[in-house]
Amino acid sequence: MGRGRVQLKRIENKISRQVTFSKRRTGLLKKAHEISVLCDADVALIVFSTKGKLFEYSTHSSMEAILERYERYSYAEKLLTGPEAETQGSWTLESSKLRTKIEVLEKNIRHYGGEDLEPLNLRELQSVEQQLDTALKRIRTRKNQVMHESISELHKKERALQEQNNALSKKLKENEKNTEQQHVGLLLSQPPPPPPPPSQPPHLAPLAIGSTVPFQGTAVTRADDSAQIHALSAGMMPPWLYRHVNQ
Repeated sequence: MGRGRVQLKRIENKISRQVTFSKRRTGLLKKAHEISVLCDADVALIVFSTKGKLFEYSTHSSMEAILERYERYSYAEKLLTGPEAETQGSWTLESSKLRTKIEVLEKNIRHYGGEDLEPLNLRELQSVEQQLDTALKRIRTRKNQVMHESISELHKKERALQEQNNALSKKLKENEKNTEQQHVGLLLSQPPPPPPPPSQPPHLAPLAIGSTVPFQGTAVTRADDSAQIHALSAGMMPPWLYRHVNQ
């Protein structure tokens, strides 16, 4: 005997209503996951319980990306159907959507920071963990790319400085060589210095023993000759010659 069709109306029993909500929610999340995997579709599911607790499911792309895509599609569809007059109600609806989006973003930011994790179930925690892992991988990839670019730039600067240093060293050696050649050329172009004059021994007057003839145009008396003889004989002549001269 087949199961009868369940009449769709609000379940009055609170416990039965909570049990049915839990079962149907699990089945709904399972169906959303199956259609996303089987059909390669982007699925976003949002469920609020009677107590205001949020239950959501999204495929590999984040919930924010799917909602933003939905907003763009709805806006484009409105433009295609024709412009409508802007009323106060439309602005109120738009502000309500923006507030809801801001709340979702703030909630996700708190979750990413490790806050308000108590209301999340295992699937939601796994989704947050997966998103954090993906973001961490992207951050590490970008960090490694920046580090490699910085190292490559430093290597280029090092090579440029080395080439500049080699060029300066070569130029310095050339300048030193040119300076040395110029100095040698100046030395070769200058005339040699004149030789120094020969040193002449001091002129000594001839010694005339017993002579009265003056020398070098000067009249010398015998007394002067005797004094000169006595002066010279005191240091130069032997005693026997000195006695002979005095005689």
